[in-house]
Amino acid sequence: MVSKFMSSRVLSAFVLNPMKGTLRYLAGLAGPNGFGSNSTADQVTEDSSSTTSSHLTAIITGGTSGIGAETARVLAKRGLRVVIPARDLKKAGEVKERIQKESPEAEIILLKMDLSSFASIKIFCSEFISLGLPLNILINNAGKFCTKLEFSEDKIELSFATNYLGHYLLTDMLIEKMVETAEQTGIQGRIINVSSVLHTWVKRDRFNFNSMLHPNNYHGTRAYAQSKMASLLHAKEMARQLKARNARVTINAVHPGIVKTGIIGDHKGLISDSIFFLARKFLKSASQGAATACYAALSSRAGGVSGKYFADCNEIQCSSLANDDFEAQKLWQQTGRLIQKHLSTEL
Repeated sequence: MVSKFMSSRVLSAFVLNPMKGTLRYLAGLAGPNGFGSNSTADQVTEDSSSTTSSHLTAIITGGTSGIGAETARVLAKRGLRVVIPARDLKKAGEVKERIQKESPEAEIILLKMDLSSFASIKIFCSEFISLGLPLNILINNAGKFCTKLEFSEDKIELSFATNYLGHYLLTDMLIEKMVETAEQTGIQGRIINVSSVLHTWVKRDRFNFNSMLHPNNYHGTRAYAQSKMASLLHAKEMARQLKARNARVTINAVHPGIVKTGIIGDHKGLISDSIFFLARKFLKSASQGAATACYAALSSRAGGVSGKYFADCNEIQCSSLANDDFEAQKLWQQTGRLIQKHLSTEL
């Protein structure tokens, strides 16, 4: 999802430099699996068995607004137990209330967590594990876009800390629970990293780990794109590791599309009215934006698929950098060392 603060450059590039498949996207034509850009989260999960879904537990980060809240609604509607970690529990409570108005039997669990804080993630994971629940699905959806340089409490650039490092640690601390659940239930676990088409903007010579932690000449869109590239590489490397250990857990990355937010109004006047008119044709509703993550989480057609990149509920190609196994392994190792260093100082 593109934040309402995203540079107008995103919109103009998307409209003036359309990629392959743009006409299919605009027309809402279905891809190979029968879904397209107009498909909603409700539609793509219709084939999920209510009997199977009722035994599943899903954690969704960023579940208090936008496509995260819509993802939570749809999964709860399909009978899943939904866990929403949130900084603002009041806001999370409002989402829970709305979901239960539609699905009175829905089980929604709210727990405190700040995804930009390693300490907060550790506390959340301990609290979740202590509940004794299974864990079938982890949707790493939360995203942060910063217009100016900001740092997390761990002194790391905030969008990278939130969008990538936080999800890396969260996944790392929960993966054994997911593997255990899959072994005990015979139901394949699924992890979904919400990435972005903006990962294609990242140049190989600018993708430097230390620079992403503490950037010079900060540019919000570049930092956001780099964090989404890291998220994609994380999915690629983790898929390789899970396959190597024969774990019954998959991980894939998805691009939700550009979802309707305040971006149009906020950038009015920066580029022409005609561009804004055209740009509106590209924007998705929250339900359309949540569709690909919901598809990857529940659809039987996504079963057994791992280490792939999806948009409009269909597998597509990512950039050459995102497909680079060496870069994925290097990033994994650098990230592991960084997090271990930070966590060891807390002991």
